[in-house]
Amino acid sequence: MVLGNSLSIVNASKYYKKFKAVDDVNLTVNQGEFLTILGPSGSGKTSLLKLIAGFEQLSNGSIILNDEDISKQKPYERQIGMLFQNYALFPHMTVFDNIAYPLRLRKTPKDEIKQKVESILKLVHLEQYGYRYPEQLSGGQQQRVALARAIVFNPPLLLLDEPLGALDKQLRKQMQLEIKHIQKQVGITTVSVTHDQEEALTMSDKICIMNHGRIEQIDTPENIYKHPKNRFVAEFIGEINLIKGSVVNVSEENVKVKFHDSLIADIERKKDSVKEMKDQSILIALRPENIQVAREQSHFQNTIRAQIIEIIYVGEAVNIKTVTETGEEITAKIPAHISDLPGRGKDILLGWNPKDASLIHDGTPLHYY
Repeated sequence: MVLGNSLSIVNASKYYKKFKAVDDVNLTVNQGEFLTILGPSGSGKTSLLKLIAGFEQLSNGSIILNDEDISKQKPYERQIGMLFQNYALFPHMTVFDNIAYPLRLRKTPKDEIKQKVESILKLVHLEQYGYRYPEQLSGGQQQRVALARAIVFNPPLLLLDEPLGALDKQLRKQMQLEIKHIQKQVGITTVSVTHDQEEALTMSDKICIMNHGRIEQIDTPENIYKHPKNRFVAEFIGEINLIKGSVVNVSEENVKVKFHDSLIADIERKKDSVKEMKDQSILIALRPENIQVAREQSHFQNTIRAQIIEIIYVGEAVNIKTVTETGEEITAKIPAHISDLPGRGKDILLGWNPKDASLIHDGTPLHYY
């Protein structure tokens, strides 16, 4: 079994002349953890992965792997396993020989190579494919061969660079779960880079959101989605409604927010140490799936009336786009089987409960409560 190691990145920066690709980044990946670095193009996620791999050198800071500073080491000295988007398999080698390649480079005895390759082939469910060539395999099978080659030599760390980008949607979903299960079974510390939000939410123990070379939030997938730390994270991950308001009262359980001049909403406190934010401008952050059609106002502690401007069928759900009397657009996502909705141009009452919303500052950088 491969034992994962902890990775610490301390005050890491990478400059290209005056451009800061990575700007004073600090993060820790615990032993056996799966961390995904997520962000838009130019956010610094790929640069950070290259720094960890040794393909780029730090301008400042250090990278510690299993209590050893590897910042100055060349890529091959770091002994890190890597899985690329294009697999990088040798077309003239069999599956067995592709997987055995890193072991032969390390002059592993033949009997040990055979044992390790056969064991890893079984792990990735390709035990009958050892003597085939890459061109005889499907995309998903090639991906599993590449993964097997990346971990067969027991590396201290596995890096994934857009690992599923070359696969079609259905196969990508299947491979997300397969890689996650194999990673957990082997127990290897893993850092992945992707632009695919669903992939990050599905596969990760923690997600690191980057923007302009800096970390915006590191947290569990659930907290990233439900409790975004600031406006960038809220808008970057999934769909979100942001309703302007101001805090008028803070109690032990809820925060009362005034919006639309006369309406008051109760929002559940998400932290014990809430600062008094009376009369400061904030945003109520609401996911569309947490907003429902209010048949009776008493069913929800918070309601708002809006006019339907569009109804979009998306399979298992219906997206209802609405606009309030003050011009703010709010989208609700409701189950598709609810058929007795008012039509376009009609008024509708939307409702949500205190636990289903977060508060963030109306500005950048932002906080949630």
